[in-house]
Amino acid sequence: MTVCIAEKPSVARDIARIIGATASHDGYMEGNGYQVTWTFGHLCTLKEPGDYTPAWKSWALTQLPMVPQRFGIKLIPDRGIEKQFAIIERLMQAADAIVNCGDAGQEGELIQRWVMQKAQAKCPVKRLWISSMTDEAIREGFANLKDQQDYQPLYLAGLSRAIGDWLLGMNATRLYTLKYGQNRQVLSIGRVQTPTLALIVNRQKEIENFKPEPYWVLATVYRDTTFTATKGKFTSKEEGEEAFATIEGKPFTVTKVEKKEGKEQPPQLYDLTSLQVDCNRKFGYSAEMTLNLIQSLYEKKFTTYPRVDTQYLSDDIYPKCPQTLNGLYQTKFGGIAPYAEFIKPIGGKPLKKTKRVFDTSKVTDHHAIIPTGIIPQNLSDAEQKVFDLVARRFIGVFLPDCKFSTTTVLGEVQGDAPADASVGSGSTAAIELKVTGKEILEPGWRIVREDVRSKKDESDEDKKEDDEERTLPTFVKGESGDHKPTLTEKWTTPPPYYNEASLLRAMETAGKFVEDETLRAAMKENGIGRPSSRAGIIETLFKRHYIKRDRKRLIATPTGIELIDLIREELLKSCELTGIWEKKLRDIEHQKYDATQFIEELKAQVAEIVNEVMSDSSNRRVTVLTDAELKKVKSKTKKIAEGQPCPLCGQGRIIKGKTAYGCSRWKEGCTYRAPFT
Repeated sequence: MTVCIAEKPSVARDIARIIGATASHDGYMEGNGYQVTWTFGHLCTLKEPGDYTPAWKSWALTQLPMVPQRFGIKLIPDRGIEKQFAIIERLMQAADAIVNCGDAGQEGELIQRWVMQKAQAKCPVKRLWISSMTDEAIREGFANLKDQQDYQPLYLAGLSRAIGDWLLGMNATRLYTLKYGQNRQVLSIGRVQTPTLALIVNRQKEIENFKPEPYWVLATVYRDTTFTATKGKFTSKEEGEEAFATIEGKPFTVTKVEKKEGKEQPPQLYDLTSLQVDCNRKFGYSAEMTLNLIQSLYEKKFTTYPRVDTQYLSDDIYPKCPQTLNGLYQTKFGGIAPYAEFIKPIGGKPLKKTKRVFDTSKVTDHHAIIPTGIIPQNLSDAEQKVFDLVARRFIGVFLPDCKFSTTTVLGEVQGDAPADASVGSGSTAAIELKVTGKEILEPGWRIVREDVRSKKDESDEDKKEDDEERTLPTFVKGESGDHKPTLTEKWTTPPPYYNEASLLRAMETAGKFVEDETLRAAMKENGIGRPSSRAGIIETLFKRHYIKRDRKRLIATPTGIELIDLIREELLKSCELTGIWEKKLRDIEHQKYDATQFIEELKAQVAEIVNEVMSDSSNRRVTVLTDAELKKVKSKTKKIAEGQPCPLCGQGRIIKGKTAYGCSRWKEGCTYRAPFT
């Protein structure tokens, strides 16, 4: 009997249906020589400190650093998990072969390997590796099962990450809590969450310490069009007024009209981070909510594997794209086919193929997020919005480039000669002004771009783009006429607070904050954390009360600010630490670095951090929220969230669980959850 183990019941049911395991039993399905069972995500975890020795059960500075001689795993203490594991263990003990059907990624590999180790499975193991949950993909995957040993480096990278996070998180959290937390609040430290918090805190300090300075902008309105002085900003009012006086009452003359035609390529396909950024900008969805939504669409077979960090497709996907487009052509929402008109012009013709889309060398485990071609049905409003973004982005890459014309008009006003000009020189002071406009000649791929932002949610980039795309009246060189000059006082502004979209981008491009050139180059591929973990990190910062929301803005709390100020070890709160980790973990995955060496180096680093903090003789402490304040925050969340419609599936209601609020339809597969923050 071959035992197949998936990561959740809904996935197991799909696999069982395809391979003919149709008889239902408690905790598994059986048939056609297969038994298909499942986990609920993580069933196992690394052991707690107290599991290794009683001395580590109590928090004490004298017991740090805690470094187990050998790391072990244990079942997560939960009655449902224990029951399901007993079923898995019994099946695996009697199995002739096992197929690991976990999520095709580092985390999925780790989850299933730990379960197999805990169950002491002895039989051969194969790996199902697929990028979508369509029937075709599952059949193809089972026809081409891989040897589990091929994924050993992937497992070692995941194991190294878990052990590394344990060593740093367990030791640093106890260290800072005992040293600075007043024995009242746990001060959580982590190699990803702490640098992320530092980004928010540093930006907030930059804003608070910003000293605005005035400047003056000279402009004039000619033929209902605003021209701005090319000199730029005037740093003193007197200088601006002098320029204003120079052009006031004098005619404005167009000196140059320049038109340039250009092309704009379609945006690249979505990876997880770019999708999370767009969903936050357009719909206000949190990173975690977007991840839950696209994961749901994947499990319903409508989109491909979501936890990806590439925006490319491998070349073997190209022949399948007409079929995918055909599925989108037939898609209807509310009786309307939203994509048919976009696909008609390219239907029945060879599809455009460019290196910006199809490049096998840029794809590792999974390709960019695209529709599968299966016609979506019964989507919630939120799921439909996310699917729509993915669908439009996919269609767009096969449409022609957008053709546009950029018009630049220069004009000048001849003023009086400067006071210090030589007598009889005949020289005059001329002020040059400019306006630029962009006219769309052929929209090309832009026909699929649907702007759903409200004006109040527009970013500076959005507004700038709108301004640049204005169409100008027809101007002729040499024309002249009256105009209305203005001198406007403005003030320099601080950088904006982070919102989730800009924070995700900062985490993705964290290498720009790193001084070391080699490491900065390495971090171009990695950033802070993995695409799949960034949403969880942001939610953890809320849960720890290190940050809070102010509308869309992310604001650091006093606890968060003081924690970053307390940490003397710059590496612990800088992007460099996680960048170093991500590069080494990627190298472990590609067999260019030794996992044992990674762990040994980290042990030495943790010991150094402990010694440095222990030697701090100051009496510094972190401000902590009182029990009443914490209760107030939690009750506020409950009042808003509990009983409301689920934003993910739209059919369930938000109910209270043990550690978070979730959807009442969790048994039916809805993955929405909101932590107690």
